[in-house]
Amino acid sequence: MALLEILEYPDPRLRTQAQPIEQFDDALQQQIDNMFETMYQAPGIGLASTQVDFHYQLIVIDISDNQDSPLVLINPKIIDKKGVEEREEGCLSFPGVYAKVERADQITVEALDREGKPFTLEADDLLAVCIQHEIDHIEGRLFVDYLSPLKRDRIKKKLKKLSKGR
Repeated sequence: MALLEILEYPDPRLRTQAQPIEQFDDALQQQIDNMFETMYQAPGIGLASTQVDFHYQLIVIDISDNQDSPLVLINPKIIDKKGVEEREEGCLSFPGVYAKVERADQITVEALDREGKPFTLEADDLLAVCIQHEIDHIEGRLFVDYLSPLKRDRIKKKLKKLSKGR
C-alpha cells in the first residue's frame, strides 16, 4: 500500500466532478486500500477520491475509534434526507480548519461496495454528515461552499498563512 497526496484548498482539482466507476479490477482495489491507509494516517474519518486526484466516484469512511469499521461507497447517491443538524466539520483538504455546517440528520444512500455489489444504507448523526461531506467532494463541492463569503475568505487567508510556514 502507498500513501497518497491529499490535495489542499484552493487546488482547482478539488472542484472536479468525479466520473462513475464501471471497472472493479485490481487497480481499483489497490486505490481503495491506498485511500484507507492515507485516511488513517492523516488522520481522518472520510476521504473522497477527488481529494487524492483520482476523479472517480469512490469514498472511504471509518468513523470508529479503533479504525475497524471500513466503509466503501462507490457511485453513491443519496435517495432520502430527513431532519437538519448543524455540526462542526473539518476536512483533510483544509488542514486545521473547522466550521459549523448544516446538513440532513438522517440519510438513505444507495451505492456499490468494493466488489460492485449494490447496497442501501441508512445513516444518521456523524455517519450521515460524513457521507454527505464526501459525496459533496466527488460532486466538486467543498464544505466551505456552505459558509458565508466572509468566513470563506478568512479560511483562505488562514490556509495561505499556514502553507507559508511549512
